[in-house]
Amino acid sequence: MSAAPFSIEQSNLQPPMAARGPRSPPAEEKASNDLVYLGTKRRLPEFILTDKVVLVSGAARGLGLTQAEALLEAGATVYALDRLEEPSEDFYRVQKRATEELGTMLHYRRIDVRDTELLNNVIEEIANAEGRLDGLVAAAGIQQETPALEYSAKDANMMFEVNITGVFMTAQAVAKQMIRFGNGGSIVMIASMSGTIANKGLICSAYNASKAGVLQLARNLAAEWGAYGIRVNTISPGYIVTKMVENLFVQYPERRDEWPKQNMLGRLSKPEEYRGAAVFLISDASSFMTGSDLRIDGGHAAW
Repeated sequence: MSAAPFSIEQSNLQPPMAARGPRSPPAEEKASNDLVYLGTKRRLPEFILTDKVVLVSGAARGLGLTQAEALLEAGATVYALDRLEEPSEDFYRVQKRATEELGTMLHYRRIDVRDTELLNNVIEEIANAEGRLDGLVAAAGIQQETPALEYSAKDANMMFEVNITGVFMTAQAVAKQMIRFGNGGSIVMIASMSGTIANKGLICSAYNASKAGVLQLARNLAAEWGAYGIRVNTISPGYIVTKMVENLFVQYPERRDEWPKQNMLGRLSKPEEYRGAAVFLISDASSFMTGSDLRIDGGHAAW
């Protein structure tokens, strides 16, 4: 027996907001729930990061810097952590834009995430200077393409030390400060679709294993730190066209044609396509999301 066709007359839908006029939440509702936005004249206020302090590791260039700029646009004060002596030229463009156009600030701290003592000291200094610490995007990582039979223990250990232990220790240092201030926070780790699948034609056993480790690490940290109001999630990008990948295409020109065919959209992604994910996960827009992975791969892993 088929169901009766749906009609507006049969539903309990209210008239559109424009027809009803704006609704202001009662004072007691506002007091009991800071996340009540219905009827506000602000546009998507749960995405606003004004007065928030966010760290982004690996933000001297590339994906980390792109996400840092998005966080600045949402109103956050951002500290970029990276091991480069000097950040990229594009970093200074973003830094200038933050001050002159966005009314916030982008800072740079040189640090190698393998230096745990310095990492903790720098993050504590930032927290003390700002009087708070609200978020982390852990984007620092390395890549190496080597056949598994030729991988040295030294290279494998370095891969895991940066991509897993470095991410772990950065998150730990940030969580300690979040707990000290008692305001909770949001931690986002950059994993990869390669943590879920074995990429056809890409010889990266240690890298893929490290990203699988990031996925599992985030779930466990979310379980432990949820009691402190700290959320921990991951973003799993697909193939991103960066300067590093462009150089890879010079060495392996066939990949420029083959890789787009491996996902459902038939193209590769750009760093800018991960901006919204960073703001979403750091902000209150994802306030009930933790222990989750946001896979953005053009459908690559869904075939």
